[in-house]
Amino acid sequence: MSVATRPLFAFDNSFVRELDGLYVPWQGAAVPAPRLLALNEQLAAELGVDAGALRAEAGVGVLAGAVVPDGAAPVAQAYAGHQFGSYSPRLGDGRALLLGEILDTRGRRRDLHLKGSGRTPFARGADGKAVVGPMLREYVIGEAMHALGIPTSRALAVVATGEAVMRETALPGAVLARVAASHIRVGTFQYAAMTGGPELVRRLADHAIRRHHPHAAAAENPYLAFYESVIDAQAALVAQWMLVGFVHGVMNTDNMAISGETIDYGPCAFMDTFDPATVFSLIDYAGRYAYGNQPHIAPWNLARLAEALLALIDEDTDTAIAAATETLQTFPERFGRYWSAGMHAKLGFTRADELTGTLIDDLLTLLRTQAVDYTSSFRGLSTWLRDDRARAHALFTEPSAFDAWASRWREQLAHERSDPRQVASAMDRVNPVYIARNHRVEEALAAATAGDLEPLHRLLDVLAAPFDERPGLEPYAAPAPPSAAAYRTFCGT
Repeated sequence: MSVATRPLFAFDNSFVRELDGLYVPWQGAAVPAPRLLALNEQLAAELGVDAGALRAEAGVGVLAGAVVPDGAAPVAQAYAGHQFGSYSPRLGDGRALLLGEILDTRGRRRDLHLKGSGRTPFARGADGKAVVGPMLREYVIGEAMHALGIPTSRALAVVATGEAVMRETALPGAVLARVAASHIRVGTFQYAAMTGGPELVRRLADHAIRRHHPHAAAAENPYLAFYESVIDAQAALVAQWMLVGFVHGVMNTDNMAISGETIDYGPCAFMDTFDPATVFSLIDYAGRYAYGNQPHIAPWNLARLAEALLALIDEDTDTAIAAATETLQTFPERFGRYWSAGMHAKLGFTRADELTGTLIDDLLTLLRTQAVDYTSSFRGLSTWLRDDRARAHALFTEPSAFDAWASRWREQLAHERSDPRQVASAMDRVNPVYIARNHRVEEALAAATAGDLEPLHRLLDVLAAPFDERPGLEPYAAPAPPSAAAYRTFCGT
C-alpha cells in the first residue's frame, strides 16, 4: 500500500487563471548550495504549512526557487510604475516570482512570492539575484511592522544560495520567500491600462475587488467604490507609518499595494531624532520620500491609479475625472482622522478638540527643535505620569520647555478626569519601547553576512514584543550614539 505524500503547499492560482496578460510563466534559477538562514515558524503555522517540511532539503529547495512545488504556477508579474516621479512603462518582477496563492488557517488568500530567484524577462539587464543583508533586512523590518500592528508583507524564510553575487564587492547570495495579501500594485493597474486597455483593467479591478475590497461589488458604482476603499486603506496605512516614525523610502507607484499592506522594503528605516525632513535613502537626493512627505506622496500615487480606472468609473471622461477627483480629495481628511486618533491615543487623550490638537502640534515642535528621539519621547511621557521625571528630562536639551508643555498636558488629562497611572498604562500599549533601531539592524545584518546569526535571532525576539519593556534589553531601546554617522540606506539591488 502506498501513501500519498502531502504537498508542501496547497496552492491556488487565481491571479494566473484570471489575469492573462499581466504575467509571464517562469521558473527560478538553480542554486549551488541552498541553506536555510531564517524560517518564520509562526507564519508557517498561520499558513497551515509544516515547518519541519520546510526545513527539509526539498523544502529548502522550494524556498530557494530551485524546485517548483506541486500545484505551483510560478510567474513573473508585470507592472509599470512612476519611480521618483518618472514613468517606466515596463518594470515587472525582474528578480522575483509569484509561486502561487495559499488559503491560510483563517481562510485568507495570501501570495507566496520569491525575491532574488534569478533573472526574468523583466530583469532589464540585471542579474536577478539578491544578497543576504537586504533579504534579512526585509525579514526583520516586516516582522517589526507586524508586531506593531501595521499591515505588512512578511518573510516566510531567507535561504542562502551558496553563490557569490557581485555588487560593489562579492557578497553571499540569498532568496527571500515573502507572503503578502497580494502583490497587485498601483503599477499593475498602470500596466494593464497601457497594454490591455479598459477590458484588462476591468478584469484586474474585478479580481482586486473580490480579493481585497469585496464590499465595493455591491455599490452603485463598484469601481469608484473600489477606488475609495483603496484610498481609505492607504490613508490608514500611511498614518500608521507616521505614528511610529517609519520611513518607507521608495514610495514609487509600483511599491504601493492595492491591499493596503506595506510591501517592498528597500531603503526603509525608523526615524530616531524627530525631523519631518528625515531621509535615509542614499539616492533620494531631493527628499521626495522624506518622512514628512509621505502623506503627500500617497495621494499623488493614488491619482495615477485614478487615471487607470477612469474608463471604468464612467463612460464620459469628464464625469469620470470629476468623480475620481472628488473621491481623491477625501484623502487629507481620512489621513488626518487616522493620524489624529493615533496621536491622541499616544498621548492618552480621550477627547479631541482644538486644545488637544494644539498640544500635539506643540509637542512635535518641541521634539523637532530639541532634536529628541521620537520613540523614546512617548515612553518618557508615560514614566513622567508615574512621577519619574528624570527619564523624560534626559531627552531634552532644555527640560524647562518640556516642563511647561507637560504642565499643560497634565491639566488636560485632569480636565478629562483621567487617572494618570491608567493613562500611562494605556499609552504604553500603543507606544513601542523597541523598534528596529537602525544601528541594531545593521549590526545584526553584518554579523549574519559574516555567518553569525545569533544577533539576528536576538533582535527578532526583541522586536516580537515591542510594547513590553523587559529588563536587560535597554540597549535595544536606545537610539544610536551621537557619535554615529548619519544613517544611509540602499535599495539592496
